Amino acid sequence: METPEVPRERKSFPRTITPLTLPAASGVGILRFPLKPAATEELVRSALQEDAAFNDLTTIATVVSNRRSRATLVARETAVVCGLPLALEAFRLLDAKATFRIEHEDGARVTAAQPVMFVTGHARGLLSAERVALNYMQRLSGIATITSEYVRAVKGTNAKILDTRKTTPGWRALEKYAVRAGGGTNHRMDLSTGVLIKDNHLAALDGDVSKAVARAREIAPKGVKIEVECDRIEQVQRAADAGADIILLDNMAPEMMAECVRIVAGRAILEASGGVTLATVRAIAESGVDWISVGALTHSAPSMDLALDFD
Repeated sequence: METPEVPRERKSFPRTITPLTLPAASGVGILRFPLKPAATEELVRSALQEDAAFNDLTTIATVVSNRRSRATLVARETAVVCGLPLALEAFRLLDAKATFRIEHEDGARVTAAQPVMFVTGHARGLLSAERVALNYMQRLSGIATITSEYVRAVKGTNAKILDTRKTTPGWRALEKYAVRAGGGTNHRMDLSTGVLIKDNHLAALDGDVSKAVARAREIAPKGVKIEVECDRIEQVQRAADAGADIILLDNMAPEMMAECVRIVAGRAILEASGGVTLATVRAIAESGVDWISVGALTHSAPSMDLALDFD
């Protein structure tokens, strides 16, 4: 008698959260939308009011009130999708009974002509919500997409791609969420969640790195990392000797970064920053640094080309 085959254990992979579930579930490896339902509604309603979407003269004049339509949100280029919860909220606020079919969740890569989602509802509501929905998704998908390009560029090295605080005022949580959707890692969220001693802070202490780190250690809550910005090798040595948790290598050439990696020898996390581009990021990663922070992820990301096509 043959021994029955034992089924192989199925591997469990992290799965992004469909925007149909708000608030999104949390967990390691899970892409969590950062706004709660009430905050999402407030934000999107404000955007719709700014656009006078509740008094859309063109749509009111040309579309009868009982007309229903089906539309497809479609990608016009290869990109990483992000911002679906905001787009859904825009359509729901104009038509509470609108229905959706999500083809690609936040964090998914799509190619040109691929549908992202289908929406069915009153034609007036879909038309009036269209621009706000697209504005959110084009901006956030653009950030997710450029982040994914940087992440792909350093694949095979130990370096992580991080964002910065160079975000649109009021949009930080969303833009940092888009970075995560693209496979990047968030740096500190705000000034209260980490200590970053920069050149202007050091100027107030006559450049004394050791004193700056010691003072920060006395004041910072337990567990908060102390980071020091350095633009010279001797500064890096002093920061490491002072016990800094993270040392930011500011605008250094990859060869100098590699020397800093040798000097620090694992005593601190090394972060490269300053003028990082897709053309230079691989060489920076190969210097051996741990983190590479890129302001361009949020301050210079091109918008994704998306469209809402009506049947």
